[in-house]
Amino acid sequence: MQITKDTVVTLHYEMFDADNTLLDKTEEPISYLHGGYDGIFPLVEEALHGKAVGESVDVKLAPDDAFGDPEEDLIRVEALDVFPADVEVGMMFEADDPESGDVLLFRVTDIADGKAVVDANHPLAGTTIRFVAKVVEIRPATADEVTHGHAHGEHGHDHH
Repeated sequence: MQITKDTVVTLHYEMFDADNTLLDKTEEPISYLHGGYDGIFPLVEEALHGKAVGESVDVKLAPDDAFGDPEEDLIRVEALDVFPADVEVGMMFEADDPESGDVLLFRVTDIADGKAVVDANHPLAGTTIRFVAKVVEIRPATADEVTHGHAHGEHGHDHH
């Protein structure tokens, strides 16, 4: 069987930065619904199309094709007194975006002079990524999966 639209693809992947440093890898395989459902980076999905179990892809993703470029308006400097006393670099905080009303996840990136710098950009924003994946399983998607636009079951998720 080959990867085509409306198949559920299960794979192991590794992500590397431009210096070939391992950034992330699967411990357990992940599954996504193939065919433009935004379950995986579009260029990776394109590379996987037509592949069979056991085959691999190795795709270089510019920031625009992966986690985007950093957005200045997602970086804020806040007074330390709005944070818990034990705040430290690396901690994460949720805050409402006054413009969109969305909840953003901010990461503390610096603390100095009674202020904290927080950043809601993805930690890998602005990074060129090498995405290496090996196909471990392919199966036809169920009608429910196609309707919901994502894989259910063991390696996907079921929200019922």
